[in-house]
Parts: sequence; structure tokens; C-alpha cells
Amino acid sequence: MKQTTVVKFGTDGWRGIIADDFTYENVRVACRAIAHYVLQHENAAAGVCIGYDTRFGSKSFAGVAAEVLSKAGIPVFLSSKITPTPELSFAVRERGAAGGIMITSSHNPAEWNGVKYKASYGGAGKPSIIASIEGYLTEPLGDASTPGVIEEVDFAPTYVAALESFVDLKAIKESGYRFLIDTMYGAGRGYIAGIFTRAGIPFVEMRNELNPLFPGIHPEPILPHIAATQKQIVADGCDAAFITDGDADRIGAVDEHGNVVDAHKIFAILLEWLLHRKGWSGDVTRAFNTTKMLDRIAAKYGRTLHEHGIGFKYVCDLMLEKNILIGGEESGGVGIAKHLPERDGLLNSLLLANVMADEKKTLGKLVASLQAEYGEHQYGRVDMHIDEELKQSAIQRARAGISDFAGLEVERVETLDGIKFFLRNPECDGKPNAAETWLLLRASGTEPLLRVYCESCSLESVQKVLAAAETFVLQGTKR
Repeated sequence: MKQTTVVKFGTDGWRGIIADDFTYENVRVACRAIAHYVLQHENAAAGVCIGYDTRFGSKSFAGVAAEVLSKAGIPVFLSSKITPTPELSFAVRERGAAGGIMITSSHNPAEWNGVKYKASYGGAGKPSIIASIEGYLTEPLGDASTPGVIEEVDFAPTYVAALESFVDLKAIKESGYRFLIDTMYGAGRGYIAGIFTRAGIPFVEMRNELNPLFPGIHPEPILPHIAATQKQIVADGCDAAFITDGDADRIGAVDEHGNVVDAHKIFAILLEWLLHRKGWSGDVTRAFNTTKMLDRIAAKYGRTLHEHGIGFKYVCDLMLEKNILIGGEESGGVGIAKHLPERDGLLNSLLLANVMADEKKTLGKLVASLQAEYGEHQYGRVDMHIDEELKQSAIQRARAGISDFAGLEVERVETLDGIKFFLRNPECDGKPNAAETWLLLRASGTEPLLRVYCESCSLESVQKVLAAAETFVLQGTKR
């Protein structure tokens, strides 16, 4: 008899509340479905790599996952210690494994945990793979006549060696810059610190202890969760702060003055450096909610830019299909194809240090140079936790047609992923090479949440448009 389950794989795996729906039995359900997929569609004899983060119970849940696959006859390479997600992805590809399972809930609050599936190419499973896994969720799975061997493995040495060979550690050391490393109690703890220690690069580390409660924060490298980082960098006199999320695949940053450097500017800094300094070949991809400064940089160097839906799966798909140099998303996930078709917050932290060394500029000066050449681009986001009825009302009213926001005329609308309004902004008309002003409304498909994004030529303009958008959304309550 088929079983019913609350497990549902989204674009980046399944997540749930620990002890509510994220239970041992539901982890078994998810992993049986993955085992079915591997047995039917991959070289199961190549084995599956399993890693886990710093969350409550992650190691134990990883052990349960290993048992499920072993009973199905699939060999398992089980991490011997806490594992960043990009390290797990690297291990899958480096070992030629059939796939990987990562026990993590990434940047979610402490009460959450999850299961991510990584495909044999070392990146997120394509939609077709995830759909196939979901198709097996209610299917029973018998035990194999011979269990797969479970081997404990340390995935770190080869991954760290790859990171060290990808960047110029000598140049970073000789730059004389000092760095603040904030791992937000997550799986990236000790990685950059270890690399910098061996290379003789000065640094300070914060929130590097093991604490699955993530005290006072969500392990997401954005405000308000990095307010402590802003204070610490000024107190310690560092030239840049690099922040990684709970499973270390996303990056955040703070400059030497304590200013947050958002993910858009991190992406832009890396892109400019890769094209100007490295001269590497390949196209550029960006999600629908990311800065259009990337378009200007790509155009300057004659590179094709692919705009796609929101989610790193689209970046991964393009990297597997085309010659892509770099791709990324608004939430701090940036991938470089020469490394992996995967986000890697640890690599990107090291690369930012490399850019600073090569350009002989602090992080704040890199941002200023970027804005001076390509025009001022400022960005903001508001997450509106509203009920489903209000969320749907806002989207329907937006689709029906809006003439203006904050008195700014709507010039055109795009609907690739959400509803994006391009606004005529007189303030920007008076600035050289000013950013376009756009506003994006995007409803979550799984939560009572509406995300509102805006880019414009000044922070004041961004705040004004976001406030007008919030008012528009909440108008649905006045009936």
C-alpha cells in the first residue's frame, strides 16, 4: 500500500520544521525517493555522497539517510564532519558519484532543517530530476540482497586544495589587507580561517563557534542579521568582511566603513574582474531580480547576457548547456563555471580578497569605482509576510495594470518571473549614466509571502518606491 507524505521537493530540495514535519521518518521517505531515482536513472554503483551542516540533528539525519541508501544497495560516502554545501557538490563531481544528499536548511531559522539533492555533475538537480524524485515519494522500496557499504570520508582536503589553487593567495598576503570572516555559526566555520592562516593572511573571525540555535539571527548574510558584522569590522579596523550563510553557498559582505555591500555589487565586482583582469571566455547569466549594472558590464566587454527566472537552478541549467563564465542571483548565490555549476560563498569570499589585492583597493573603493563607471545603482528588498488572500489580491491588481508608483509613471512591464514595472524617474534623468528605476512584485509559491524588489539611482528613490509598493499591496485590506 502506498504511503502518504508531507515531503515535497522544491527548487532546492525539501525543508521542514524539526520534529514537526522534518522527522526521521520523513527523511527516510525523501531518501527512499532519491534512492529510487539513483537506482533507475544513475550509475548507482558509483555511490552517493552525503554531507550535513551545523543544525540541530543534522549529523544524525545524515546517518539515517546513509542507512536508507545502504539498504537499497547503494554505496555511501558519508562525511566524517560538518560539510559546506559546495564541498559536498565538489565531492560528487570529483569522485564521479551518482549524486549527493546534503542535510541542511541553508539560511532558514534554527528550527528548520532540510534535504538537498545534488546531481552527478556537482550542482542542483534539474527540474526534470526533481520531478522524477518526487514521483517516487509514495513508492515503497525493498531492501537489496547486499547492502551498500557506508564509508566515512573527509571531503575537505580536495575541496580546500581546489579553493587554494583558484585564487592568488600570495597576492592577497602581499596586499597587506586584513579581513573579517563571519561564518554565522554555519558550515563554513574554519575554512577561510584555515586557508588564511596557512597563507599568512591577517584576519579576524567571528560567530565561528558551533551553536545550532544561531543565537539572535537567521544564518542569512543580509540585514538585520549582519548588524553585528558592521560594528565588528569598524572595531577591528579590517578592510573587508566576508559573510557566509548556514551552509556556506551564499555570500554577503561589509566594507571597511561598516556599509553593507549587497549581493548585486558583489556579483558586479567579480564580473568586472573576471572580464578585465582574467579575460576568461563565456557568457553571463543573471536572475530577473538582479541589478542591470551587470548588463552594462557585459555589454562593455561584448559578452552575451542571459536573463532568467529566480532560482540558481536556472544558472546551473545554462552552465550545463552553454559556455557560461559566471551566473548568479539576488540572494548572494554566485557560481563560476570553471569551479562548479554551483553557488560557493567560500570561493567568492576568497575571490573578493583577490580582487582587492589585484586592484589595490579596499572593498568600499571597489564599489565606488564600479558606481563611478557604470552609474549609481542602489537596491532594496522588502519581504511582506501577508495572508494568502491579500497576496493574491495584490498580484491580481498588479496584473490588471498600474499607471504609477510614488508618482513615477510606469513605462513598461515585464513578467518573466513576477511582475516588474519600469518607472520614469525624473531624479535619475539628471544623473550621468543613471540606473533605470524598476520595481518587482513576486509572490512565494509555498509561503504567505510577497517579496518586493526595487533598483534605482539613489537609496532615497529606492525607499520611496518600496514604500509606495507596500501601500499598494496593503490597499487590498481596505474594502
